Amino acid sequence: MSGGLIALIVVAVIVLVVVFWYVSTRNGIIDQRNRVDESWSGIDVQLKRRHDLVPNLVETVKGYATHEQQVFENVTKARSDAMAAQTVDETAKTESQLTRAMADLRAVAEDYPDLKATENFQQLSRNLSELEDEIQASRRIYNSNVQSYNTRIQQFPASIVASQGNFADKEFFEIADPAERETPSVSF
Repeated sequence: MSGGLIALIVVAVIVLVVVFWYVSTRNGIIDQRNRVDESWSGIDVQLKRRHDLVPNLVETVKGYATHEQQVFENVTKARSDAMAAQTVDETAKTESQLTRAMADLRAVAEDYPDLKATENFQQLSRNLSELEDEIQASRRIYNSNVQSYNTRIQQFPASIVASQGNFADKEFFEIADPAERETPSVSF
């Protein structure tokens, strides 16, 4: 073999290694992005379940506390805003508002012992508590996937592939209000 043929083979092997690395890195980034999207879907499902539960809870409390109209309107508006949120940041903000409105609703319920004793109200309370736990778990999974994805697209040399593929950082689903970081009490 001549020196030129050996050089050509070496160059071809290097090009193949680079192409293989590029394709592998791009596919890995796409895989991580899809995990982020899938985990957001999990949060979205839990939030929809929560949004579906809120009107039942409001109606149950409304039957006992008819003079608390402002609280009911606040919960209804917060739910509507949360359902209309489009981005992760909007969702985080509107869900925080809904959580605050639900806390006000729980405070109203505390004033009505007969309400707290009803089976329907107790079941709704248990469902809400379970949903809050599931939302927290889904948020942890989502944020973990976002952290892995963002790290991958920011680290060299994968950042080169990410910039060429227009892969952008994903937002974390965080609670902005420090008071909201506390676990909500859903006992009625």
